[in-house]
Amino acid sequence: MEPGTQIRVEMTKWGDRPHWEFDGVFLGEDEHGEWLGFPAGTVNTRPGLRLESKADCVTLVPTSGWYAATFHAPGIWCDTYVDIATPGRWDGAVMRAVDLDLDVIRMSDPLPEVVYHAAEEAGRVAGEVFVDDEDEFAEHQVALGYPADVVEQAQASCDAVLADVRAGRAPYDGTAQRWLSELARPTS
Repeated sequence: MEPGTQIRVEMTKWGDRPHWEFDGVFLGEDEHGEWLGFPAGTVNTRPGLRLESKADCVTLVPTSGWYAATFHAPGIWCDTYVDIATPGRWDGAVMRAVDLDLDVIRMSDPLPEVVYHAAEEAGRVAGEVFVDDEDEFAEHQVALGYPADVVEQAQASCDAVLADVRAGRAPYDGTAQRWLSELARPTS
């Protein structure tokens, strides 16, 4: 796929249940995988919810791995949000994956003033790295019938990503800045 190609992301939940959908642009690839860009104002929809992104972000679809890592430009509550998911698969210009509930999140540091008090009330601090939705993952293993190998892959991926984010290992070491700059570059 050529850089600049318009793409669509369609995430589902297990059992082909609809989840997040949004449009973006293919930025390119490096040793970590393929990079997708989503400018501020990108409309994200899922059943019953529509949101516009408040900051530019780029998503890494890894060469191998059960996740999709999103890196946000400054200005929102987190700088890294990693969805543990089945490996991304392309169907033309549409990237599809199944979200497996677990998320590895790194809070922004510093936190924007507009979200500081809400984060504080939720017990979160600037720069904190944590796993979210472990309860949802446990519930869905039973309710949605996740196969044992999917549970094992998702948990192993979550553990590895959490360790990498905490240690600041690539691509969680600032690698995404190159791609955020590429997204922000004027096209003409």
